[in-house]
Amino acid sequence: MKTIADFSSTERQLVAQTLRERYGRGVPLEEADAELALQPDSDELSVCPAIYWEERNAHFVIFKTGDSRFRAQFFYSEAQQFGTGKEEFDNIGDCVVTLLQVQSDHERQMKGIRSGMTALDFDEDYHGPLIV
Repeated sequence: MKTIADFSSTERQLVAQTLRERYGRGVPLEEADAELALQPDSDELSVCPAIYWEERNAHFVIFKTGDSRFRAQFFYSEAQQFGTGKEEFDNIGDCVVTLLQVQSDHERQMKGIRSGMTALDFDEDYHGPLIV
């Protein structure tokens, strides 16, 4: 079983600072270990450090999978788990920003908020807002 080095103090500080900028306050971070298959076609598990936090009814995890290699996901329950659409990041700043953006987009979508829509996105019967 391969073991990955812990998050550096710089990596932890970058995550904390990014969350402070996103939420306007400090967010408590927890460090943990997780067993992950680093190769898609392998059953071998590696112990990877993880940073975990909760915010706005969502749980977030960033896994360190090697030197300057990170994976991320957010979830609401065991049945509702979401990734970023990117298998791995080589920069923790890009990883956390992408994770926060994907979760924010998902949250808006779940609330029915859509942006960037045009008349083509609506039914044929849509004729724009009523102007009085």
